[in-house]
Amino acid sequence: MQIEDIIKRVFEPYINIPFEEWNLFFKLGDVIVTKKNEIIKIAGSTEKYLYFILQGSGGVLLWNNNKFVCTDLCYEGELLGDFMSFFLQKPSLLEVVTLESTELFRISKENFNKLVCDVDYGDKFSRFTLEALFVQKQMQQIEMITKTATDRYFDLLTKKPDMIYRTPQKYIASYLGISTQSLSRIRKQLVVNNSYMEKNYISLL
Repeated sequence: MQIEDIIKRVFEPYINIPFEEWNLFFKLGDVIVTKKNEIIKIAGSTEKYLYFILQGSGGVLLWNNNKFVCTDLCYEGELLGDFMSFFLQKPSLLEVVTLESTELFRISKENFNKLVCDVDYGDKFSRFTLEALFVQKQMQQIEMITKTATDRYFDLLTKKPDMIYRTPQKYIASYLGISTQSLSRIRKQLVVNNSYMEKNYISLL
């Protein structure tokens, strides 16, 4: 499948943009391939790009109390980056890293601004992007308060069942707000209860 088709498939249910406008959008960005554990935005710097994951995964990390805390895990068909830093063009403490060899479509802040100002549907695309990111973060905050770590882990695996062998356990645990030991107990208990697809990966425990 072409890169254009991948991105269009994600956004078209929400944004009706003519084919020629999509072509203008793609011309404003480029595709890069990163290595596993490659830092694409350093903590303390300003985010230069908005990334869309074509293949692979990434995480957003915050250094706190002498360790990194994972604030976001992102996979195929999702946006990746330090969004606050990107839109405000100010440095932040967040670090962005690809967790495996990853193919990314990226657009610079300068070209994103061109998209908003010069492309007919650019403003619509920009508004949808901001709204989607806001809703995503709000839902994450609500789930942190209203759901148990077990429920949130189950939700993650429902969306990305292959996550357990693609993403380091320390990042999954950090994202859930628990220790790696607690995550191991949750995984084993779910397998014992025979309650979902992770039983297929019991050999990985």
